[in-house]
This record gives sequence, structure tokens and C-alpha cells, in this order.
Amino acid sequence: MTETGADNHAASATASTPLARAEPEAVGMSSTRLARIIPALNAEVEAGQLPGAVVAVARRGRLVFHEAVGYLGPDRGTTMPRDALFAIASMTKPVTGVAGLMLWEEGRLGLADPVERFLPQLGNRRVAVLNDRVLAGHGPIETVPAERPITIQDLMRHTSGITYGGRGTTAVHALYPASSNAAGAGLDAGAFLERLAAAPLLYQPGTVWDYGLSIDVIGLIVEALSGQTLGAFLEQRLFRPLSMVDTSFQVPQGKVGRLARPLPRDPDTNEAQSVPDRAQALRFECGGGGLASTALDYLRFAQMLLGGGVLGDTRVLGRKTVEAMRTNRMTPEIENRITALDPNSDGYGFGLTVAVRERAGTLMGSLGEFYWNGAYGTLWWADPKEDLAVVFMAQVPGEQRRRYRPFINALVYQALMG
Repeated sequence: MTETGADNHAASATASTPLARAEPEAVGMSSTRLARIIPALNAEVEAGQLPGAVVAVARRGRLVFHEAVGYLGPDRGTTMPRDALFAIASMTKPVTGVAGLMLWEEGRLGLADPVERFLPQLGNRRVAVLNDRVLAGHGPIETVPAERPITIQDLMRHTSGITYGGRGTTAVHALYPASSNAAGAGLDAGAFLERLAAAPLLYQPGTVWDYGLSIDVIGLIVEALSGQTLGAFLEQRLFRPLSMVDTSFQVPQGKVGRLARPLPRDPDTNEAQSVPDRAQALRFECGGGGLASTALDYLRFAQMLLGGGVLGDTRVLGRKTVEAMRTNRMTPEIENRITALDPNSDGYGFGLTVAVRERAGTLMGSLGEFYWNGAYGTLWWADPKEDLAVVFMAQVPGEQRRRYRPFINALVYQALMG
């Protein structure tokens, strides 16, 4: 078996990691029932809800479904190819998380380490006092000292107190970049860190699950420790070993024609909508949301995690490391606000850059299933109990994207037979 550790890059770069096909019935799924996905999605395309989509499903380590429907863009000039490229937004986060976990395995960081050990700018933090004035969006902002430093675990589980500016209207939110993409497109890494260092934390570290720029910070820690850009590190240590040949922070010119595009207006609200052009370079490679990928590339990544860190003959992470990643770390003292971000996440806790199902909710699935989605309409999950990995790719950046998670969830799970 090929290992992808720090001293094995040459071997890992040439590792072969096929995701072999199988007939669905050979791995306990129904081909007839899986085929329901195609007309269901075609109906959405014909109703003007989205231009097109790609779905990939693996069961017991075998590819059982990989199909495209609809069109690459709203002009309907090009049929959606199965290797279409999508801006995957926050599906970048678990990928960056794996980069951090690789460094954990090498003893270069630990979950309890304070962030200032790696990025001194982010030490000695202060926390905003959320009085009525600040909550109404007005300053000045009173602050108190942070009761403890932000740790690597806080960053990976979104309990750092670092928020997204676009996820609230308080005076504190106004000090932060709106999103990972806004940060990566508008700031270089130095300016981004200066912006974070100057802003008070929204909450005391370790007290509230709040979605924000934490994983972008993990990406910069990877850069600081490796001496590489995040993209170069991922290409060498993850993408090449797993044969994720189409995943990158900037789509090369020769592949631009495969970039999927959304409808120009949200079909529900008629508001203008767009996704970032991943053919354009970011000012820094933001680990919270900057990647483009294909359904099959990301399925390889999901299958690696489902397999306990291994895909084919290539091991990326140790089994216990992956177990640590997909273990719920939301203690009773932490206020869980995941459902405020995604109402479909009722019943989920959070591990290291992935949500983890702890109890039954509104979706089919199993306890221990883990996932994270993207704001532009992409989603994935892995279900260890069912040995199932699923990727859905579409560019639907409006609120309608939330409808497709239960939609695809039901269509996939109803096809399980054994």
C-alpha cells in the first residue's frame, strides 16, 4: 500500500486509486430505483429550477451511479457532461481539514494548540460585549479579554468566535469579510490576518458553534507549517495521490469550457444570482471555500474518508485520525447553532470540519453519517453503516439549494436493498 506521508511524495504522486464500477445489485442497491434520480432531476431542469446536475454514488467501495442531467449553463447550449466542474464553496472545508489532520499525524500541530503558536497575529484576543447597541449594528463595541486562546480544535469545529461578516447584522459582523470567497478574492493572506486580528471575537472560544472563517485560518496554518501554498500542498499530498485530477483553486484554461453556471435569477425569488468564476485566481487560496471540483473527484475524497483514510492502495490518513474527524465534539457546554445555518441538519453534531449525525432527524440515513455542503448548491455525505458515499453537484446558489439535500437523500436511500 502506498503511503502519502511527508517523505513519500514521489510514490504518492504516481499512486493509482481506481474507483471500480459495479452493478448496483452486486452491492445491495437497485438499478431500477437508482434510475429514478434521472427523471426526477430532469423534471427540475424542465421546470426551470436549475440548469443541470451531476450525481455520483458509491456503495461498498464501488461506483454504482455516475450520471449527468440537463445543461452546463442557463443558455442550454451544452449538455451537462459527467466531468463538469463546479465551484464547491464550503465543500472545500473538509479538504482543508484533511490537510490539517495530516500535519497532526506528523506531530506538527495538536488539537489543543493555541492558534498564536502558528499565527502570532491571532493571539491575545478580545471578545465583543453583545449589548443592544452592538446587536443593532452600531458601535462603539465594548470588549472583554478572551477567557482562553482559540485552539486548533476550535477552528476545526467552528467554536473559535471568528464569524462570517455575511451571516449577521451586528456591529461585530461588519468588521469581518462576508465569506471565504469574499476574503480570498478581495484580500491577500496578510491583509486577511490583519482584518481578523483587528476584529473582536463574536463569542468566547469554545462556547458557541458559529459558522465563519475558521477553516480559512486552518489553511493559512497549513501554509505556515509546510512552506507551500495551500493549493500546492493539497495537490502534492491529496489530489495527486487520490487521482483528483480536476480539483484546484483555479481552473486551467483548457478546462474552462467544463465550468457549470447557474441560472441568472433565482427561480423562486427572481433575484439576481451568481457563483464565483473559478477560472480567476484568488488573492489567497482560501481553505474555507475556494475549490472547484467534479462529482467523481469529490467522490474519491469522500470514499477515502469512508474507508478510514484509504482509497484503493493509497493511504492518506490513519484510521484513528479519520475516526477523530468524524466524532462529534459538541459538548453540552457548547451552544449548537447548526440548524440556524441549515434546517436540514437537525440531529447533527460537529466533528473536525464535518457535521456528524447523532440522532434521527428529517433526513434518511444512519447515526454516524457525516457531511458538509456548499453554498452554491453542491453537497455530499458518507454513511459508514451503509458503506455509502454520495456527491451531488449543481450550481443553485439561492435558498432553493436547501431543497436538494432531502431530494437527493431520499432518491439515494430508497435504492438500498441489502
